[in-house]
Amino acid sequence: MRTEAARRVELVFSLFDANGNGVIDSDDFDLMTSRVVEAASASDDADKAAIRAAFRRYWTTLATELDANGDGVITVEEFRPFVLDPGRFGPTITEFAQALSALGDPDKDGLIERPLFVSLMTAIGFEEANIHALFDAFAPDAEDRITVATWAVGIEDYYAPDMAGIPGDRLVSAQAV
Repeated sequence: MRTEAARRVELVFSLFDANGNGVIDSDDFDLMTSRVVEAASASDDADKAAIRAAFRRYWTTLATELDANGDGVITVEEFRPFVLDPGRFGPTITEFAQALSALGDPDKDGLIERPLFVSLMTAIGFEEANIHALFDAFAPDAEDRITVATWAVGIEDYYAPDMAGIPGDRLVSAQAV
């Protein structure tokens, strides 16, 4: 695993531990889901249902694949070595990427405006400066928008263990804006 991917894993664990108790459990995913759906107030019910299903699948996949001792929680030790395994998590990540990026496009024009992108990423728990650095790395158009497809691919790249120098690396540490 590349160093950049290892840093992304550590950040993802801290974000998934939404209640801050040091482990990931189903309550964390319920909390994060609520935050994201609230930030997506302009999205339609189908898109909200899709992100709820994606978060639910994400938790189920993590619990099935990583909860080595069956205690209903995932420790950082259980999480670290396996979460970036495309064979185990690829379809789950794809579903999540499509659902989250769709929330950023409530008017269905294929474009995501910066304010909604920032709101959704803040709801997940990313730092605002890093969110803006990521959005800028996606090369927004003159009206400060990115495509839904660009964001979906960016999410999938974020979880790839062999990727480095990707826009998502800006979420790990603030970049000069």
